Amino acid sequence: MSQVSLALNGHVPVLAEEVIAAFDSLVGKNNLSYFDGTFGRGGHYTLLKNKYNITRAVATDQDLQAIAYAKENYPEVTIHHINFHNFSETNTEKFDMMLADLGVSSPQLDQADRGFSFNKDGPLDMRMNQNQSMTAARIINEFTEDDLFKLFREYGEIQNPARAIRAIVEDRKTKPFETTLQLAGLIERVDGWHKKGFHPATQYFMALRLVVNQELYVVEEGVKNLMQQLNDGGRLAVISFHSLEDRIIKNLFKDSDLGFSVNKKVIVPSEEECKTNPRARSAKLRIFQKGAQPEKPDKFALRRMQREQNDN
Repeated sequence: MSQVSLALNGHVPVLAEEVIAAFDSLVGKNNLSYFDGTFGRGGHYTLLKNKYNITRAVATDQDLQAIAYAKENYPEVTIHHINFHNFSETNTEKFDMMLADLGVSSPQLDQADRGFSFNKDGPLDMRMNQNQSMTAARIINEFTEDDLFKLFREYGEIQNPARAIRAIVEDRKTKPFETTLQLAGLIERVDGWHKKGFHPATQYFMALRLVVNQELYVVEEGVKNLMQQLNDGGRLAVISFHSLEDRIIKNLFKDSDLGFSVNKKVIVPSEEECKTNPRARSAKLRIFQKGAQPEKPDKFALRRMQREQNDN
């Protein structure tokens, strides 16, 4: 069975085969330590522990349901209810394998009451950590028109969100926004459909999620710290779903003097995976290895040596 088509605990791990291959330099090594920055339902961890000799596993997740699931089903994993940035600020251990999947997990998307989906009616929430106070509803109902414009332009990369924002500001005067479909319906009505299969609210919801959870700050500072917390020769794999996140990761890996980017070009899902799991469409994988980059073998060395021998 293809790893890409493998569903674990109702969740399909994105870029499954590519994530397994990301740590191929560690095949055959013993007593590997593993850190998972967004454990979810343990999909990637399950695949990796079946391939690599992981003897110590530590994970973080902001989702209380994910924490409870991990404690019940993965007792060997030490799980912390914080994001990977908070963990990295106080962590003193080093790891051989590190993974950060920056996407929202399928269980979160599928539960209407979490407020991540514009296709399911639920409270306008979007908090990964249910203990925090900031929600998408607060942003939509309390931010000024200028602040909303900046938010959707910068984080949603929406070229002209002005019409939708004016409609939001006008509508909230009489009734505050409370549900996902209330907001998605307004955006659909005002902006209209421009691309088949791409809901007009997609980028608006992405922008809200990034701001509610301070994701870009968490990514930049957290990934920077995780790179330092690798053992020499260890690898960090990061899966992102937003061009702003991917740009941050690309530059951190490229500009680091701690190691090097394993893949020159970003790794994206296969057409087959995108067909079987549409949520993988925007996924991007980058891999960093700590330590000096191995010298490439000189494929012309033998030819030069033979030529020198003949000349002598």
